[in-house]
Amino acid sequence: MRRLLRSLPAVLLPVAAAAAPSPDLAAGWLGAAAGSGRAALGVPIQIIILLTLLTLLPAMVMCVTPFLRITVVLHFLRQALGTQSTPSNQVLLGLALFLTIAIMQPVAMEMYQKGWVPLERNELSAGQAFEAGTLPLRQFLIRFTREKDVKLFLEISHAPAPRTPADLDLKVLIPAYILSELKAGFQIGAVLFLPFLVIDLVVASVTLSIGMIQLPPVMISAPFKILLFVLVDGWNLVVGSLMKSLV
Repeated sequence: MRRLLRSLPAVLLPVAAAAAPSPDLAAGWLGAAAGSGRAALGVPIQIIILLTLLTLLPAMVMCVTPFLRITVVLHFLRQALGTQSTPSNQVLLGLALFLTIAIMQPVAMEMYQKGWVPLERNELSAGQAFEAGTLPLRQFLIRFTREKDVKLFLEISHAPAPRTPADLDLKVLIPAYILSELKAGFQIGAVLFLPFLVIDLVVASVTLSIGMIQLPPVMISAPFKILLFVLVDGWNLVVGSLMKSLV
């Protein structure tokens, strides 16, 4: 827990990257901590800036981590099972959050070691620490971002094409990553729907053929879908496949 709290400043670096126009502005925000000779910010201003970054933290957790893909897949899985609100939203979000922490912990610790630790030791200026700290995040995002989505946001922002993927601005990389994760989540959700859709079709055909018009086919197919999911150990398969695709 103590290591997680110490790594919080490193986790907040991408939030500043998404909101700040350049590393120089981030350097101005962190100038007092770096002792770089800039005008020191007062404690109230530092607290305001920190609270502002903390308000952006939930959006960052949802959009700049695998949390987005995991929640989309779990939502599609619940809809395919036809269990309405079981598991509840709190359970699914909690599962997605802890899976995200397990995946992102190495990235967050690397950001902390490369960015915040040298900044505390005055080995790097605030701007240099900002660039070094966000590098592991860039590498993670680039792994799961499609080139097509990157080109789209480069055209929208009228930004020049970078020479290497590592030179991509986070303002381009983050929305491209979000689009790529949405596409991947919907693809996985569609695949999960197929076996349960087959069960629905079979049950509907049988009930109509024997004249059971008054009884909704969903009432009959739901137990079969749940039984199939339990027999194949569905939660283990879905979560295991998700985790393997993200590490």
